[in-house]
Amino acid sequence: MDFTVFFSVFMLLLGMSFAGDIVHRDDNSPKRPGCENNFVLVKVPTCIDGVESGEYVGVGARFGPTLESKEKRANHTRVAIADPPDCCSSPKNKLTGEVILVHRGQCSFTTKANIAEEAGASAILIINNRAELFKMVCEKNETDVDIGIPVVMLPQDAGETLENYIQNKSTVSVQLYSPRRPSVDVAEVFLWLMAVGTIICASYWSAWTAREEVIEREKLLKDDSDEYINKENAGSSPYLEISTTAAVSFVVIASCFLVMLYKLMAFWFVEVLVVLFCIGGVEGLQTCLVALLSCFGWSQRAAQTYVKIPFFGALSYLTLAVTPFCIVFAVVWGVKRRVSYAWIGQDILGIALIITVLQIVHIPNLKVGTVLLSCAFLYDIFWVFLSKLIFHESVMIVVARGDRSGEDGIPMLLKIPRMFDPWGGYSVIGFGDIILPGLLVAFSLRYDWLAKRNLRSGYFLWAMSAYGLGLLVTYIALNLMDGRGQPALLYIVPFTLGTFLSLGKKRGELKILWTRGQPKLPCPHIQEDHQPTDH
Repeated sequence: MDFTVFFSVFMLLLGMSFAGDIVHRDDNSPKRPGCENNFVLVKVPTCIDGVESGEYVGVGARFGPTLESKEKRANHTRVAIADPPDCCSSPKNKLTGEVILVHRGQCSFTTKANIAEEAGASAILIINNRAELFKMVCEKNETDVDIGIPVVMLPQDAGETLENYIQNKSTVSVQLYSPRRPSVDVAEVFLWLMAVGTIICASYWSAWTAREEVIEREKLLKDDSDEYINKENAGSSPYLEISTTAAVSFVVIASCFLVMLYKLMAFWFVEVLVVLFCIGGVEGLQTCLVALLSCFGWSQRAAQTYVKIPFFGALSYLTLAVTPFCIVFAVVWGVKRRVSYAWIGQDILGIALIITVLQIVHIPNLKVGTVLLSCAFLYDIFWVFLSKLIFHESVMIVVARGDRSGEDGIPMLLKIPRMFDPWGGYSVIGFGDIILPGLLVAFSLRYDWLAKRNLRSGYFLWAMSAYGLGLLVTYIALNLMDGRGQPALLYIVPFTLGTFLSLGKKRGELKILWTRGQPKLPCPHIQEDHQPTDH
C-alpha cells in the first residue's frame, strides 16, 4: 500500500498525451507558392540485387510534387550516389532517371533538388546528419522553387546503409510513396473508452467505500459513543488526502523529477522504471483482484481471515492466494514487453494501478482539487511547449518517448496499436491524464452519494461528461496539429474543473464544495459527566 502511494506521485508527473514528433524548422519559413506542401511521412521499401530488403521511413519536403499514395503505383527505381556527395554542384556521374542519394550540408535543400533535376534524377534522397528526421523548407530569399522531382529526407542510419550497399557493388532500388492515414483511428476510440471506463470504475469503488465508512460510523454512534471516539483517535486513515500545500509542492517536485529523468535517460534507467512499474502493477492488480473476488460468497471467508507474515504484517488468505498470480503476470510482461501483444499486459497492470491509486488518494474539497489541477495544467504546458526555450527540445516528449534509451518509451502509458493506420505505431495516454482529473471526478461521486443525490441532480455525471469531452478534444488537437506533441491537461482541465466550478456556483453550493467538501454528516452526541471534582 505504501509503495502504491509513493508510485502514484511518481506517475503523476508523466501525465500527457503525445504523438510522434519530427524536428521542426518552419517557424521562419511559412508556406508560399511553390513551397506549400504538407509535411508527410514517406515509405521507402528497398530491393538489394532484386531481393526485397528493409523498409525505411523518410519525410517529404515542403517543395516538389506530391508523392503517390498507393504502393502498387510507385515504381521501383535504381539508386545512385551523388558525386560530389553533397550535390551542391553538377554531378560528375551521368543520371538517366535514377534516384540520387546525397548528403545534407553545404547548400540549401532546394539547390540540391534543382541540381539533381537538371542532371536527370527522378527523385532525390537526402541523408540527414542525425538520427531523427528534419522538415525541409525553402529559404527566405530563394526564388527558384519550381521543383519537379520528389525530395525525401532519410535518417542518418538508413541513408548510410543504402550507401554502403551501393559502394559494395550491390544494385539498390527503392519505391517512394506516402500512404494516407485515416482521419480517425479506431485505436483512439478504444483508448478514450478505456480512460473513461477506468475513471468510472475507480469513482464508484471510491464512493462505495466512503459510504460504507459512513454507515459504519453511524452504526458505532448508535451502539457506543466511547467506541466511536476510541476508533477515531486510534486508527490511521486508509486514504491519503492531498493538502493545498502538497498540491503546490507537486509542481516543484515533479519538475525536478522530470529533469532528472531527462538527464539520466538511458537504457539502464528505463529498465529501472520498468521494474518500478512491475512492482506498482503487482500491488495494484492484487488490490483490485482481492476487492473483486471479495464480492463473491465463496471467497468472503478467505478475504476476512488473516495470517501474520514477517515484514508484511497481517494479510488475508485471499491476498496470499492472488499475489503469486500477480507477480507472475508482471514478470512475464516485463520479460516479453517488446513483443507485439505486450501492450495488453501493460494496459492491464496500468489500469489496475490507476484504479488503486484513485481508491487510495483523495482530494478533501474542491479548493484542493482546483489548486492541484491548476498546477498540473501549468506544469503540462511548460514541460511540453515552453521547455524547448531552455532545453531546445520538449522535455516531456523526450522522456515519454524514451529517447536516447534504446527503448520504445516509458511504461507509464496506456497504449493501443493503431489498427488501420498504414504507419502502425500506438495511440497512447499518460497515467497522469487519467489520475489527476480522476481525483476530481471521484470526489464528485463521493459527494453525490453522501448527499444522496441521483445522477441528474448530482455532480458526477457532469464532471465525467466534461472529462470525456476534454479528452475527445485532445485527440482532435493531436490530429490537427501535424503530429506535434500535445499536453492533454491543456484541454481536459478547463473542461472538467470549469464545469464543476460553474455548476457548484449555479446551485449555490460552491462554498460547501470549496471548504468542507462533503455534506453535513452525523456527529457523535456525547453526554457530559457533571460529577464533582476534588480540589
